[in-house]
Amino acid sequence: MASSAPLTGAELIDCARANGKEGIVAACQRCGYGEDLTAFEQALHQAGDHIGVAINHFEDLLEPPADTRAEGIEVAPDSYNQL
Repeated sequence: MASSAPLTGAELIDCARANGKEGIVAACQRCGYGEDLTAFEQALHQAGDHIGVAINHFEDLLEPPADTRAEGIEVAPDSYNQL
C-alpha cells in the first residue's frame, strides 16, 4: 500500500527495504514519492545521515545475494584405506 505523504527518516528506510525486492520504482511509489526517483534517493540519503548510516543509493539497502553453496565442513577419509 502506498503512503499518502512521502515518508522520511527511519520509516522511509524501513519501507524502502521492505519493498526492495520489487525494485526502486515500486519502493518509490509505496514510500509516497510517486515517480520522483531523484527525490526518493535524496530522501533516503538524508534519512541515512539522520540515523548515522551511509546510504548513497537505493541498492545500499538491499540484502546481498545469498551464497548458493551450502555451509558446512568437508568429511573425507584420511587416506584411501581408512574411513
